[in-house]
Amino acid sequence: MKRRVLLTGLISILLTACAAATPMPTAVPTATLIPTPVPTFTPTAVPLNVNLRVMDELINCRFGPGTVYELVDELHAGQSARVVGRNESLTWLYIRDPGNPNGFCWVSAGVTETQGTVEELPVVQAPVVTVTKASLRAEPDRIVVGCDQFPQTIFLEAEVTTNGPGFVTWRWEASTGVSSDNVILVFEEAGKQVINDYYQIGAPDEYWIKLHILAPNEIIKQVNVPVSCTP
Repeated sequence: MKRRVLLTGLISILLTACAAATPMPTAVPTATLIPTPVPTFTPTAVPLNVNLRVMDELINCRFGPGTVYELVDELHAGQSARVVGRNESLTWLYIRDPGNPNGFCWVSAGVTETQGTVEELPVVQAPVVTVTKASLRAEPDRIVVGCDQFPQTIFLEAEVTTNGPGFVTWRWEASTGVSSDNVILVFEEAGKQVINDYYQIGAPDEYWIKLHILAPNEIIKQVNVPVSCTP
């Protein structure tokens, strides 16, 4: 899968022992994200009995109708499954996942053999892509220095994973009450992207920093960084 690294602007928070934080640099304003519809399909009046059999040695069953979506399961040669829908071009089939009786996934029509009238199956819309995993770490995660050794730098690394192509809106938030403007990550396919940034700390305190994912679904990851000094 493709990995793209986004180096955000160098956002610094310079704190003094009794002063407020310096505001973060302004990020480029971003457009409002409009999520795609939730995948649905309209059942026909008479349930269709359409089945498929896997022709290739191994095929992928994906979260959506395309290779840009996350892999959900694998089907082996000779394995069969019930087909409950299709995309408009009949190139992908929406099936009951044999590995998960309550689940569904998409397979390419070109590597299967079908029995039944595929053309009469309902058209299923592509699913809404979401962030499936996010993480955040700070280096160092604790600072103890001489009181004359400020400012100190905290390096941040965040990882964001989606199950398909789409847009992810996020921002930094800090315990000092400041936050960055919203930023958008563009995912061309399912996978992981890395965000690198840093903060400068100007005084001892108990700090926290959050990665706040706003859309397409909300996720918050936080790191705590205690900072102390000795005379």
